[in-house]
Amino acid sequence: MKWQGRRRSRNIEDRRSRGSMARGAGGIGGVGVIIVLLIGYFFGVDVTPLLNGQGGGAVQSSSAEITPADERAAEFVAVTLADTEEVWADIFNRQVGAPYDPPTLVLFKGATQSACGGASAASGPFYCPPEEKAYLDTDFFVTMEQRLGAGGDFAAAYVVAHEVAHHVQNELGILGQANLIRQQSPRAESNAISVRIELQADCYSGIWARTAQEKFGSLERGDIAEAMNAAAQIGDDTLARNAGRTVQPHTFTHGTSAQRQRWFQRGFESGDMTDCDTFSSDQL
Repeated sequence: MKWQGRRRSRNIEDRRSRGSMARGAGGIGGVGVIIVLLIGYFFGVDVTPLLNGQGGGAVQSSSAEITPADERAAEFVAVTLADTEEVWADIFNRQVGAPYDPPTLVLFKGATQSACGGASAASGPFYCPPEEKAYLDTDFFVTMEQRLGAGGDFAAAYVVAHEVAHHVQNELGILGQANLIRQQSPRAESNAISVRIELQADCYSGIWARTAQEKFGSLERGDIAEAMNAAAQIGDDTLARNAGRTVQPHTFTHGTSAQRQRWFQRGFESGDMTDCDTFSSDQL
């Protein structure tokens, strides 16, 4: 991905040098510690428990040293976020007929607090609708590569794009309506709605990738393969198998590897938001 030397977003809130107390992300259904870490570190966190105030114990964070790798990661995120701002402003103008109000991205290291509960290494990247902010621990890119086998700068960009896609859903009123229905539904039905939310975000991420290439020519050979590999590595079925757990589809909250790849590819090939209506689709 071609990103060095390009415009950085100003919608960055850098908390990396601040220590804080944060509530640990808990209540993630029946998943075990390994699944929590895997899902958390690669944006597979289900933020509904946080929204419902079901956080776990407090996590202490002291002021952390900012390394050169942290600074490079922060620069990369700022450039990627800037790309999403221009891309979605263009898409909203053409396909929605309304202005796009971009989110703020909070960079932290260790732990911090959000209106949706605690943000920590275990909670991983997530989007908090009441604040219209995405939260990202700058250490997670290393975890992506070393623990999940999802390395590459475009795989990391896909993660940022996925969280921004949740903001797009929020801007359109989709996220609030879907989460309201989830809160009123039995667990299995709530999980099924969550899957559709996440797959639509994957589809929107594909649209972002297509439009970024059209506007900036930023994609390089192998970039889409990196994103597809990342989607495969964080499918609910793959995470369960890698953690030695039985695959139980009724517990899925984000979709299988094949589904996540399919909806990202659909968005990339189409570029049309109407083709990302996972809620009306009979076949995910």
